[in-house]
Amino acid sequence: MTTIRQRRVGKGTEAAEDEPSEEKNVKPDGKILSDDTGGKLWNILSVTVGGIVAISLGLLTSVYVATLHENDLWFSNIKEVEREISFRTECGLYYSYYKQMIQAASIQQGLHGLVYDNKTESVRTINILERMNVYQEVFLSILYRILPIQQYLEPVYFYIYTLFGLQAVYVIALYVTSWLLSGTWLSGLLAACWYITNRIDTTRVEFTIPLRENWALPFFAVQIAGITYLLRTHLQPAQERLILVVVFIATFLFSLTWQFNQFMMLIQALALFILDCFDMLPTAKVTWLYIIQISGLLLVCVLQFFNSMILGSLLLSFNASVLIARTIQKNLKKGSLVNRLGKLILHVLLVLCLTLLINKLIKKILNLESDEHIFKFLKAKFGFGATRDFDANLYLCEEAFGLLPLNTFSRLSDTLLFYVYLFVLFLMTVAAVIVAFWNLRMKYLWTSHMCVFASFGLCSTEIWKLTLRCIHLYTSRRVHVIKYSIPIITLLYISYKFWPGIMDELSELREFYDPDTVELMNWIKSNTPNTAVFAGSMQLLAGVKLCTGRTLTNHPHYEDKNLRERTKQIYQIYAKRSPEDVYRILRSFGTDYVILEDSICYERRHSRGCRLRDLLDIANGHIMDGLGENEPDLKPSLYPRFCEEIKKTLPSYTVHFTRVFQNKTFHVYKLAKHK
Repeated sequence: MTTIRQRRVGKGTEAAEDEPSEEKNVKPDGKILSDDTGGKLWNILSVTVGGIVAISLGLLTSVYVATLHENDLWFSNIKEVEREISFRTECGLYYSYYKQMIQAASIQQGLHGLVYDNKTESVRTINILERMNVYQEVFLSILYRILPIQQYLEPVYFYIYTLFGLQAVYVIALYVTSWLLSGTWLSGLLAACWYITNRIDTTRVEFTIPLRENWALPFFAVQIAGITYLLRTHLQPAQERLILVVVFIATFLFSLTWQFNQFMMLIQALALFILDCFDMLPTAKVTWLYIIQISGLLLVCVLQFFNSMILGSLLLSFNASVLIARTIQKNLKKGSLVNRLGKLILHVLLVLCLTLLINKLIKKILNLESDEHIFKFLKAKFGFGATRDFDANLYLCEEAFGLLPLNTFSRLSDTLLFYVYLFVLFLMTVAAVIVAFWNLRMKYLWTSHMCVFASFGLCSTEIWKLTLRCIHLYTSRRVHVIKYSIPIITLLYISYKFWPGIMDELSELREFYDPDTVELMNWIKSNTPNTAVFAGSMQLLAGVKLCTGRTLTNHPHYEDKNLRERTKQIYQIYAKRSPEDVYRILRSFGTDYVILEDSICYERRHSRGCRLRDLLDIANGHIMDGLGENEPDLKPSLYPRFCEEIKKTLPSYTVHFTRVFQNKTFHVYKLAKHK
């Protein structure tokens, strides 16, 4: 018998050291009987099983969130108006365009209604396809119209099932990314299980279905999986071309479906830039990723009728600057250490200066101010001075943009996810900090990243090699035992602790109940003309448009300077202003009816300083209500709060406003039409 020692190369396999020798059978003529066939069969079996597990977990996640949605609202049994009201705030606005396309006489008329829309913002005609990322609603509505499914599936179910189906794509992409990083699909299984058990911090799709993030993040996860595969070594040219196409398609779809895509991809571009500067990634592949980001964003820009906010994005300016700087500076990674360091510092400075110059130039030429509120928000958020800007403060007071609550970390610790993440993060500081630091602003991104990163760390041969060598206990056999036993034990722990809770959650039955809003919507449909214009809060008006089709003065899609100014003016109904001022403002936007909400007028949800009425008082230079300090230059208002005083039916108010509807939550006033 001939003894052969075999060295395997690649992720998830071990070097020959410390492994026992293997005996191979030999043919009579002395040639070795190869076990390549057995190895290939084993790999095929492993990939097949791993693939089946990935698809199964993805489908189970879809069924899980769909069941939670049904159980929470009893969606299949409530009225159509209640279903539509359940799409709250901007969710209702986005869904209204899907409904509009479905109800249009033809696809062409539906598209014309979106391109020349005069019902979303009164006294203005806007292009919805330019202003908002609603191509997914357009595509889905066209698909619903042409497929023979109308008799079997209501439009709303076609819509929500598509979103729940994308959750399967999301989980599978996370699973594949972790698998690619670690070399074993056990890592993907652990990542998917952590994603599901930490659902509160990974997704909110079951109660905010039409939100843009629920469309976009699955494609972003596919893009990350594609980039992970692209950065592997020894790829064949055909494989590289194919994965570049996958990354481009995923990047394009991600960019098309979410208006905040450019900010996330800027973080990605910065991470690639830093790693490339330290020669940790192949420059050619990084260059292709820059080009893919630019081309994907420009294609979206064309589809959105040359949306100026895209052209003025920092992402385009940064990527263009990197490519220009590389053309100017040659041989960045050659020469002595001091020479390379000097060239690197100069390169970074050149890229930053070019980015600011190009971005400033573009905004100057195009006269762009659409994203100025974001920079005001960031400036105040990171402690560069307080602001009285109404729009910036509106963002600062939103819980979604606040610091992560402390109970987030306790929840993540219950599944061991946070502890494992910290352990892996400690061992891989350079790579992890770049991603984790930036992603902490949005937990729905950060937590899914944690799932992939932590699961890869537990199943990584390299991590356990490094750990065992540091404590002088390394052997190849120990690495194998630990890299498989620890994840399995973790999975068993998660199953033991969280399976009963998941079962209880799935068995808990509730029902949608909002009679005041239902009553309001039914009254509007029955008692106001189709051409009536309504003013009120952004969130409520989105529901008014969806449920009644009436014209709005303002809405929750806030990425337009004129709309932000309009919203601030409409919200004077909750400020300390005279009835004449409020009437004049509302009529300037063609308002026929104004809806006042007690929950806003007497708000207690936010602390003092973050209530909507407080933000308006500060912006208007007025002292806030209630006990507490005020800034010294704030003055008392000459008038009482409009939303409170109008209910007293004083002559100065009734001459302009007549109450036509009220219930426990809402008060609707019709505006007089003075000559």
